[in-house]
Amino acid sequence: MATLLVTGGAGYIGSHTAVALLQAGHEVVSLDNYANSSPRALERVQRIAARPLTAVEGDVRDAALLARLFSQHAFDGVVHFAALKAVGESVARPLAYYENNVGGTLSLLHAMQAAGVRRLVFSSSATVYGAPDALPITEQAPIRVTNPYGATKAMVEQVLRDLCAAEPEWSVVSLRYFNPIGAHPSGEIGEDPHDIPNNLFPFICQVAAGRRERLSVWGNDWPTADGTGVRDYLHVVDLAAGHLRAFEYARRHTGFEAINLGTGRGVSVLQLVHAFEAATGQRIPYRFAARRPGDIAACWADPSAAERLLGWRAQLSIEQACADGWRWQRQNPNGYRD
Repeated sequence: MATLLVTGGAGYIGSHTAVALLQAGHEVVSLDNYANSSPRALERVQRIAARPLTAVEGDVRDAALLARLFSQHAFDGVVHFAALKAVGESVARPLAYYENNVGGTLSLLHAMQAAGVRRLVFSSSATVYGAPDALPITEQAPIRVTNPYGATKAMVEQVLRDLCAAEPEWSVVSLRYFNPIGAHPSGEIGEDPHDIPNNLFPFICQVAAGRRERLSVWGNDWPTADGTGVRDYLHVVDLAAGHLRAFEYARRHTGFEAINLGTGRGVSVLQLVHAFEAATGQRIPYRFAARRPGDIAACWADPSAAERLLGWRAQLSIEQACADGWRWQRQNPNGYRD
């Protein structure tokens, strides 16, 4: 059993990972400022796991708070989610993204260093690859960011790589996620966008619930099988399990390791829409619109390193993710604000 600090623990991926960690017998301390999340998520995490956690409201950039937390708890490691994560917003508000995502991580690393805590699982993103030269994407693909959000993730990875080179006792696993979707099968926790969803799947769910009139499909002239963009959609419960495996790996190894988490299967926008309709019985009206600047045709993972290093592979289907995501939406039509 380990004691873990989970920054951004009330967020979409953080809350699902907290469930996985608690169910594995670990102790969890969540640090979250609730800017894009809700403390209610943590209440539900404890209900699902039938185990308590410690919830702390605060900002990862608060050095005094971090020092206090590290003095109060004997942490065995940190799982770091706390970040702003909307690509479009990052273009409009780059300073906020660099301050929060890069500055917040630096504050955390200083606190870890001072406390002698050297294990970190970092929430990175496949956005670091930009438009890939080849598919599927391996971890050796060039880093080629196209927006400030992706740049913050690539920048933090470089900091972590340099830190591990300078101090070989550090153990850092950077998980490059592809496209998380779905929700916990209980329907208790899920994705809760506070505004118009930036991601495809919650938008589909809101159309199904009648909150949005129709889905806009950005481009039907991409060089793909049906002309719509192709992505690697991964059930969030599988993603959470990847973090548990990554921490176990970090306990046995030192150094920096970047690992893709994806299914290895590309699914187009229309394929996801049809899978949702088949899994839920809900019709999703949509219209085609012009491509958005910065979008790419296709992106999916080569997940073989995750299987080799972590013993992890995606287990849950797109259809299961659709059913679980719709259950969350149906039970929580206004998210955690019900």
